[in-house]
Amino acid sequence: MFIVTITPECAPVAKVGGLADVVFGLNHELEIRGHTVEAILPKYDCMRYDQIYGLQEVYRDLWVPFYDRSIHCTVFFGFVHGRKCFFIDSHSDRNFFNRGVFYGQHDDPERFAFFCRAALEFLLKSNKHPDIIHCHDWQTGIVPVLLFDIYKNLGMGHPRVCYTLHNLKHQGVTGESILRAAGLNSPGHYIHPDRLQDNFNHNAVSLMKAGIVYSNFVTTVSPSYAWEIQHTDLSYGLGHTLHVHGRKFGGILNGVDYDVWNPEIDRHIPYRYGIATLQDKFRNKEALRHRLLLRQDYKPIVAYIGRLDHQKGVDLIRDSIFYSLANGCQFVLLGASPEHRTNDYFLHLKHQLNDNPDCHLEIGFNEELSHLIYAGADMFVVPSLFEPCGLTQMIAMKYGTVPVVRETGGLRDTVFDANYSHRPYHERNGYTFRDFNFQGLESALQRAIGMWYSYPQHFKELMINGMRYDFSWNHPGQNYLNVFEYIRDK
Repeated sequence: MFIVTITPECAPVAKVGGLADVVFGLNHELEIRGHTVEAILPKYDCMRYDQIYGLQEVYRDLWVPFYDRSIHCTVFFGFVHGRKCFFIDSHSDRNFFNRGVFYGQHDDPERFAFFCRAALEFLLKSNKHPDIIHCHDWQTGIVPVLLFDIYKNLGMGHPRVCYTLHNLKHQGVTGESILRAAGLNSPGHYIHPDRLQDNFNHNAVSLMKAGIVYSNFVTTVSPSYAWEIQHTDLSYGLGHTLHVHGRKFGGILNGVDYDVWNPEIDRHIPYRYGIATLQDKFRNKEALRHRLLLRQDYKPIVAYIGRLDHQKGVDLIRDSIFYSLANGCQFVLLGASPEHRTNDYFLHLKHQLNDNPDCHLEIGFNEELSHLIYAGADMFVVPSLFEPCGLTQMIAMKYGTVPVVRETGGLRDTVFDANYSHRPYHERNGYTFRDFNFQGLESALQRAIGMWYSYPQHFKELMINGMRYDFSWNHPGQNYLNVFEYIRDK
């Protein structure tokens, strides 16, 4: 099959969160299986250009209809660690993608509606006819609308669209002018409960709802999250729409790229190891302590890596720091917040704990350090309020670091409690808690810490159980191919 991914992110060149890792990992897996895969992204000024090989101009004069005029674009091509990627460079005076950031601008819906129109215009003018167009999140939700209401009539009747939801908290809700901007000139047709009309604000359109309604199939990033967004308030108002389109909706668990996240080949850690050489994990623990100036002591290291925001449970992250320190552990945190107040709070906390030899808070992100933390830590906390999939817990398990997580979304699908899971003992791989509160988190941490100190052999078995799990892209890759083949043949 010929598959084109239209996406706002792709690791490592344009990465805000897990979406970028999914695009890179899935595209890689599909290529391994013999399919032709290309990605189309905006050409952001803040991309990691050092991660693109052979970047060159391939289409000079792409004129993209937008509002009542056409905007001149240039299309570039380059390889991102072997993946074929096209980058659309807009020469508009609106400066759509030269802002120094990927998201967070007041005109984000307009910026990405333009990108969607430009991506399809490029496919048309370059005579590309993919079997599948794979779109991601609200930023590309308008693609199937444009495809079926404009580009199908221009000769692009072949492609089918798979649309993947990564996080329903962000839906691209905006005014009806976005429709005229993109060339959909009958707003009355689209602002309808069965089409693009936002389910809360009837004078607005939801770009994510557009993708759900108009695509051939909708996926989300774990089976549990698929259930939650159909039956709980985690749908953020889209539950009814998903129910109406339930016959073309399903959850596929994300995978982890084991070419990047694998302690047996990881170039970022000083001592590579696997199940047979697990003692070398503890040499990485010593190296982590040395790097972060933690004291060498007989204590477990508890870690957190990720964003510091409401979704991730910032209050519980803070509580896990102090609970771990008060119960014979060291704690390492690597992360930052998109919210200035939260970021400032954790910077204050870092200053408060700066002289504690058992704690290090790194506010920011460092790819190399993250690998060493996964390799050197004993336990890994993910106390999320909600978690569509989560990659950190799956990465931690590959490194023999036992996850302590809240039972939600993909965390529920991947972590099975050492004490209370109904699974056989050889499939149990961590500690979980159900209620989003301090008592739940501390109960799970207490059991994990107690196991580390009192039953080290049992704790080691949990580590090995986690390392044996296959969370690669192998299984989800086949699941996506099944979806692609299903909609291609319809």
